[in-house]
Amino acid sequence: MLLVGGGKMGGALLAGWLKRGIVKAKHVTVVEPDAGTAKAIRRRHRVAVVADPGGIAAKPGTVVFAVKPQAMNAVAPAYARFAGAGTVFLSIAAGKTIGYFQARLGPKAAIVRAMPNTPAAVGHGITVAIANRRVGKAERKRCDRLLKAVGEVAWIDDEALMDAVTAVSGSGPAYVFLLAESLAEAGKAAGLPADLSGRLARVTVAGSGELLHRAADDPATLRRNVTSPGGTTAAALELLMAADGLQPLLTRAVAAAAKRSKQLAS
Repeated sequence: MLLVGGGKMGGALLAGWLKRGIVKAKHVTVVEPDAGTAKAIRRRHRVAVVADPGGIAAKPGTVVFAVKPQAMNAVAPAYARFAGAGTVFLSIAAGKTIGYFQARLGPKAAIVRAMPNTPAAVGHGITVAIANRRVGKAERKRCDRLLKAVGEVAWIDDEALMDAVTAVSGSGPAYVFLLAESLAEAGKAAGLPADLSGRLARVTVAGSGELLHRAADDPATLRRNVTSPGGTTAAALELLMAADGLQPLLTRAVAAAAKRSKQLAS
């Protein structure tokens, strides 16, 4: 198989595949033009790395596009020669539609468009994927296994949903990191030393996320479990859950991200 791009997300996928034994190192070739990144990949994973696909003769079963969306125009057309029976193209490039790849890889290309998120780097990501009609059951199962190496996978049938997916889970980690930043700043404003406030915010957000991950209860139930009537948490939530509080703000933020995703796709 070919992994096109060995950056953060591509590297996370590769590490997950090798760690779980989904793919053997001898069966992977990484296409990575950056010499420094290529050297690091060879040293860490013991896989073949080439600067471009020109010298690859054997037809791969899977081609995974893990380059930045803005680089895709220059990258994708070189792989059109692999389109056809037996090869599936799996893209994790945000905003690049199935139609975009069909235009560059040809009408015979089997294409899976996927939207992972950065927690994939620690094996706790979630990816939403959609396949075109050329993707058979075997190819879909193959892509599903590859994506599950770094977290959960959900499949959809309506590609129009991908803009909202990008806005919620693709961009979502940044919202959580901003929460940690803002909580630390609020702690400083309340009189805490900066290092202590930052530590409290970081561990609280991380620990709460892990509790949410493990718990059978939904987020609303977990929130209520922390909130004593008339207590300190209730006083804070009265502001955060007000008509002009966190929910309407986050709804507008997700809508803005989804709108930008549509613009990038066009």
